Amino acid sequence: MTALHGPRVTIKDVAARAGVSKGAVSLAFNHKPGLSEATRERIFRAARELGWEPNLTARSLAGARVDVVGLAICRPARMLGLEPFYMEFVSGVESVLTEHSCSLLLRLVKNLDEEAGLLDSWWKGRQIGGSILVDFRADDPRVPVVERLGLPVVAVGHPSLTGSLASVWTDDTTAVGEAVRYLAALGHRRIARVGGAAALGHTALRTAAFDAVARELGLAGAWQVATDFSGEAGARATRSLLTAAAPDRPTAIVYDNDIMAVAGLSVAAEMGLRVPEDVSLLAWDDSQLCRLTHPTLSAMSHDVHGFGAEVARTLFGVITGEGAGSHPVPTPVLTPRGSTAPPSG
Repeated sequence: MTALHGPRVTIKDVAARAGVSKGAVSLAFNHKPGLSEATRERIFRAARELGWEPNLTARSLAGARVDVVGLAICRPARMLGLEPFYMEFVSGVESVLTEHSCSLLLRLVKNLDEEAGLLDSWWKGRQIGGSILVDFRADDPRVPVVERLGLPVVAVGHPSLTGSLASVWTDDTTAVGEAVRYLAALGHRRIARVGGAAALGHTALRTAAFDAVARELGLAGAWQVATDFSGEAGARATRSLLTAAAPDRPTAIVYDNDIMAVAGLSVAAEMGLRVPEDVSLLAWDDSQLCRLTHPTLSAMSHDVHGFGAEVARTLFGVITGEGAGSHPVPTPVLTPRGSTAPPSG
């Protein structure tokens, strides 16, 4: 092959010749973990063929941060600290970053436009080698920004929301169907769902799935209430649903997270209603909270720590060009406990 010489040769040229990303070249020449020996040697061979000298390599990679991964979350700090999901998710991410001697740069943002600007600043300032994106919306403004920058990312969301980005997701549609069918099989015909923020893509998917299954089963009543995932909002929604007159009151409620389900359990007790005799409750995102209540909460269970770890592994695959690309993780499965039973009367 004809070698390229002179200042025209860049890290991009080496990456193209080796068939990897620029991040993988950076990992190889900074002697960082995360690459197979075969890939590392292929990168070095491409650099030799292109005449990329070590001193040029050092100058090209000066200041690059392949040992830091970014994660911005658009949630209030107080609520984030109370929500078990993100604590478990970040724990899973960190378990993989530690294996790669990599650190997590975590920031809380007020909106997606602020996050898009932050990603631009992080990447252009060489503060990160890649980023994890969460909480996708329809027509998410981060997608075109990341595509333009060429920033290595993994999107936590359904492919219908994440454009061309590599994504990892849970099958929310199937899980919602399992939850509603389980309650219907117990005999419930009036079922409500206390959902998360309406603007979130996964909330919209769950909402559509709930409506579809309710129609399929011909439920006598099916209500959905959007919230902000907080315990306070979950309590308000539960109180509103359970203060309706008996024919218009649900006999079962599905919650989009465990915090709201625990709050709903407290509201039922406050109103003198028995769980599960008077109303059955089912939580999403099974956690220790669900097993500490009385009665214990039935839940849609999935390995959130493992989910975070898989997201981090996928990001390193994007950076090195050796990953499996977009793929789902196992669908949440129903774990019945003491908070669900056939309706009384």
